[in-house]
Amino acid sequence: MKAFVFPGQGAQFVGMGKDLYESSPLARELFEKANDILGYRITDIMFEGTDEDLRQTKVTQPAVFLHSVISALCMGEKFQPEMTAGHSLGEFSALVAAGALSFEDGLKLVYARAMAMQKACEAAPSTMAAIIALADEKIEEICAQVTAEGEVCVAANFNCPGQVVISGSMNGIDKACELMKAAGAKRALPLKVGGAFHSPLMDPAKVELEAAINATEFHTPKCPVYQNVDAKPYTDPTQIKANLVAQLTASVRWTQTVQNMLADGADEFTECGPGAVLQGLIKKIDKTANAHGIE
Repeated sequence: MKAFVFPGQGAQFVGMGKDLYESSPLARELFEKANDILGYRITDIMFEGTDEDLRQTKVTQPAVFLHSVISALCMGEKFQPEMTAGHSLGEFSALVAAGALSFEDGLKLVYARAMAMQKACEAAPSTMAAIIALADEKIEEICAQVTAEGEVCVAANFNCPGQVVISGSMNGIDKACELMKAAGAKRALPLKVGGAFHSPLMDPAKVELEAAINATEFHTPKCPVYQNVDAKPYTDPTQIKANLVAQLTASVRWTQTVQNMLADGADEFTECGPGAVLQGLIKKIDKTANAHGIE
């Protein structure tokens, strides 16, 4: 079975999508439609902006979404997904690819999510860190210990065995990184992100996102979409919407998602979007998995 997967924030790079824009009339039309919807030329930032411009949450999220969805749609008849999934922000790309959301509505929701998250980031300084080579259980135990001491600290992304990203307050993440290294983690790397995504600190953004999601028409997807909150496949629009809202403060269960897709018959994973992060994670989750980007 053919599985198509879509990356999240962090995969962006300056110049992304420029080749598509220049070589495909369909891509050009969709990028220009996006410029109109957003009210500014996001293509200028994507193609020729600075890393700093592109790193702003309100720019990054729509940029990664656009590159991912447009590159999938430009595959033409080769794009025949039998299951889809996306990492965090990528879940919106996966839903558009599966036909649960229109391109326009997907972009509007991603932008609403990005603006709400940016606001939450500015309200409470916070961060994330990648923990390398420490058991998931130990990471969760340390996060619970730091939280009990009055800081915010949670396991945000279960990316692959031996790689978990934690999220929380500045002090909470500093404290947790020290404890993780003392517990045997090979590395505890602070990440260059705008805030504590997939943590309780994103609660204020939930209200705005939920209102936007409830006001948007969702359709039954043409194939199952595996969602981050519990790594299970969904086709019911009501459940999909509830899971999208919950995802904002819940952990991204990517390891389990890939394992479930493999168990359900996925024998080819195609990553659509900038970079090759998900291909690498999939191969770390299962060495025998067939994972590649768009040819």
